[in-house]
Amino acid sequence: MTTTLLLARHGQTVWHAENRYAGSSDVALTDTGRAQAEALGRWAAAHPVDAVWTSPLSRAVATAEPACRALGLTPHREPDLRECDFGVVEGRTLAEFAAEDPERAAAFRADPAARPFPGAEDPRAAADRGAAALRRITAAHPGGRVLVVAHNTLFRLVLCRLLAIPLSEYRRVFPRLRNAAVSEVRWDGRTSAALLSLNVPCEEAAPRHRPPGPGARGSPRESCPRRGFLPSARPREG
Repeated sequence: MTTTLLLARHGQTVWHAENRYAGSSDVALTDTGRAQAEALGRWAAAHPVDAVWTSPLSRAVATAEPACRALGLTPHREPDLRECDFGVVEGRTLAEFAAEDPERAAAFRADPAARPFPGAEDPRAAADRGAAALRRITAAHPGGRVLVVAHNTLFRLVLCRLLAIPLSEYRRVFPRLRNAAVSEVRWDGRTSAALLSLNVPCEEAAPRHRPPGPGARGSPRESCPRRGFLPSARPREG
């Protein structure tokens, strides 16, 4: 049975403006991030879900809290939804690392899955644990709708794994996931998943009781190519 997974990256953090890698660091939301979390809560109230699962990191838990409050749900914390550990780049920007070690930075840009930062978690292992977590969530809610709040790089790696995209391409195919935007995936936990929408802002998601027509704003036809695959989109690192 197919489960609908509504993937949302956490709200903006205090390291977001400078594009610093947050990774396993427990970084707080900004006022903007908290406002984004409230918008996600309003979206959840209009698009009821059966369960909410989050990364254990506080920025994800805080982002999910308004949705849980609106729906009267208790969030499930899943350790395997935590963000990747970025090793020596935690709290730093890619530009800062490149100035210090240009060869390793160039290797990362060329193949971020095979050449992660020194001391970082293997992206292939992160993709495996994230996909396994979503598989368990899918099995726990067969046929249901589940809001999953986690992280930019982990979600991009997992999307590649579920959609049979080479992990080396995750930064190119998915330049970034917007804070508190919703991406809809349908998956039975076994075969390749279906990506129905990507990076849809909460305020623009069509109401559940009124399916959008062809070309309507927020429909899967529009949201994937126009919101998720813009060639000019700048990758967000943390």
